Formats: sequence, C-alpha cells, structure tokens
Amino acid sequence: MTYKLKFDRKAKKAFDKLGEPVKSQFKAKLREVLTNPHIVGSALRGRLSGCYKLKLKSSGYRLVYKVEDGELTILVLAIGKRERNEAYLKAEQSIARN
Repeated sequence: MTYKLKFDRKAKKAFDKLGEPVKSQFKAKLREVLTNPHIVGSALRGRLSGCYKLKLKSSGYRLVYKVEDGELTILVLAIGKRERNEAYLKAEQSIARN
C-alpha cells in the first residue's frame, strides 16, 4: 500500500531552500517511507508522539512527519538542522497551528 506525500506550508518552503544533495537524499528516504511509514526506531515521543523522523547524519538535517492512516497520507511537518532541536521545535509549532 503506497501513501501520498503532503507538506506543511512552512516545511515545503524549508525543503525548497535546501541544497540539491540534501534534497535528493531526503527524496530517496521519503520514497522508502511511502511504502512503510511506521518505522519503529524512528518514532518520536513526548509532545511529538505519533510522529516520525528521518535523519541525514552526514549533513545534520532532520525531517519530521506524521502518518495519517485514514487518508493514506504522510504529512511532512518540519525540516531543520539537528542543532538546538530546530526540526523538532518547528514540528511542535506546526502541530499547534493545525
């Protein structure tokens, strides 16, 4: 079963600003996630419970997404650097807006 990919407005802006190598790495990982979005080791806890992360260790970027099983959709909430938990703070703000 394949899921559809949607971006939060601010996450889409952040994605568009990324350099091409980082974008292509995220695209490859997102293609994998579209067929199996519930990755146990990537599940987040606390205020981001129900969300998952993708990590690009080499560049230090994180992508936070939420799975909407009823609609078969993956919603990308935030993209940011690992430093200062930037991606996770942006994801919390995105959830608060919606």
